Amino acid sequence: MILVKVPTSLGALGEQGQEKAPDEIINQLNDIWSNEQGIKPSFEVEEIKITDDIEENYNILEKNFKENSIYIGGDHSITYGLVKGLAKKYKNIGLISFDAHPDLYHHFDFPTHGDWIKFLIEENILKKENVILAGIRNADIKELNYIKENKIRVFSSNDIFRNIEEVTEAMMESMRKLDALYISVDIDVLDPSCAPGTSYLEPAGLTARELIYVLQRLKKLKNIKAVDITEVNPSLDINNITSKTASKIIMEMS
Repeated sequence: MILVKVPTSLGALGEQGQEKAPDEIINQLNDIWSNEQGIKPSFEVEEIKITDDIEENYNILEKNFKENSIYIGGDHSITYGLVKGLAKKYKNIGLISFDAHPDLYHHFDFPTHGDWIKFLIEENILKKENVILAGIRNADIKELNYIKENKIRVFSSNDIFRNIEEVTEAMMESMRKLDALYISVDIDVLDPSCAPGTSYLEPAGLTARELIYVLQRLKKLKNIKAVDITEVNPSLDINNITSKTASKIIMEMS
């Protein structure tokens, strides 16, 4: 498995600290002896060199996209360029975004960590019917209206809490027939008790066990081409809990 570091916080609109996450998360991998299948994956670590120009970075990410990789951000805007890279290789692609927020709130004329999904849909890179938003629990009214108008599928944190088996099966059923699937994990999908080291804490999130269970099930899909983990901020973390959790996710998805 290739681990690709993407150390940037440019898309976080002034928030800083996410750029420190890749090194810290990879460092925490040293303390995990094996995944829950009893396997110690081997990793090749690479880094995408980021500039001070956010729009140029999207081009760099698109050009440097590789399949069978886990991308470690970095703020959530990195997913925009990476999904564009996937779309160059496959026609019918899908996205499952685990996030406390929909990331559909339009800010500027370029994608940020708060609206990158909307850009992908509006630019016809992603079909809206091939997008699943999982773990949502705080959305702007404009985002909710956009979701309703475009019939984007949402599984809230409460949906997952109440019906984790049914929700997971629904995700798998809707995505398994696509040419390629991209899974993106914004660490704030987790409850702050499980992931305090992130810039936008939202109460009543998923537990680490719930998220990992869903990801372990999704991993059985044969069309997963790439995964990312974003929005870990070591500067805000407590005892490296968030970085450790991110490294656990990497182990289980490898």
